[in-house]
Amino acid sequence: MRRGTECVGLVPLVLTRWHVGPLRLATLDLIGADPSLSEIRAPLIAPGYERPVVRAVHASLARGSDFDWIHWRGLSGELARELQGTATLPAHQVSQDFVLDLPSSWEELRTRLRRNLRESLRHCYNSLRRDGHEFTLEVARAPAEIGPALAHFLRLHALRAGMRAAPAHPDRFRGARLREFLEDVCQALARRDAVRIFMLRIQREIVAARVAFVVGDSLYLYYSGFDPAWARYSVMTTTVAEALRYAIAHGLRSANLSLHAERSKLRWRPRMVEYCAAVVPHDRLRSRLACQAYRAMLSGNRAPGRLLKSLLRLERDWG
Repeated sequence: MRRGTECVGLVPLVLTRWHVGPLRLATLDLIGADPSLSEIRAPLIAPGYERPVVRAVHASLARGSDFDWIHWRGLSGELARELQGTATLPAHQVSQDFVLDLPSSWEELRTRLRRNLRESLRHCYNSLRRDGHEFTLEVARAPAEIGPALAHFLRLHALRAGMRAAPAHPDRFRGARLREFLEDVCQALARRDAVRIFMLRIQREIVAARVAFVVGDSLYLYYSGFDPAWARYSVMTTTVAEALRYAIAHGLRSANLSLHAERSKLRWRPRMVEYCAAVVPHDRLRSRLACQAYRAMLSGNRAPGRLLKSLLRLERDWG
């Protein structure tokens, strides 16, 4: 959507056609189907334009008839309120994101932390020093640095995924196409100075790495990896702490710790941001019935049989 020559809303949608038994359905969803790569899918709308953008999208889609419903995701704030007011189905599928507001200094951040995390951080640094290990933080951000840095990250991410005596973390980039996609995206963003790959080097070896993105005045912490041989030194905690130091030193105002309530995030005492979703069906009866059946299945109702029977009758009557 544009206001004059200025773009105020961007809603990238993909049309998917799928079969549920004899039923043929078509749905619109925000681009980014792989949750491993695109953790937060959301429309891009300038503040204050949520209502006109949503209504313009719905009006444009109403003129066509090749879809059954649109699945809005990544809704928060005014956008969530607008869609909850206009959708015929209530919001569902809430996701929790965790954002750490950053003060002006590392010492000020430390004073806000609980005692157990302060002690954990002290142990991270002291244990390395006690055993004669010195570390440095390397930050890759230029396009020429991204390829070698990602090679370290992918190796360490796979090593972490292979750990048995630790909470399960799958290798999100096992396939060649996933690795190629990650490198393409990081190279493109590096040209805009929007990528930071933090690497912890001990002696001559990179032992931990975390990919991050600079979004406005915030640092988004993406996936990580570390060498299990250095696990007893909590090198991943040290890497996150050093990344936060870096963000504060460079004037960033928040660090997004990403989705999912994990202990490693919650102990930093971040604030929670909720993202919800809403499903808006096409006006025709067939689509409304299909959408109701879909909602019933999402809510855990395994027997939306009456709705499905009605849909099947419509399929037979309308061919």
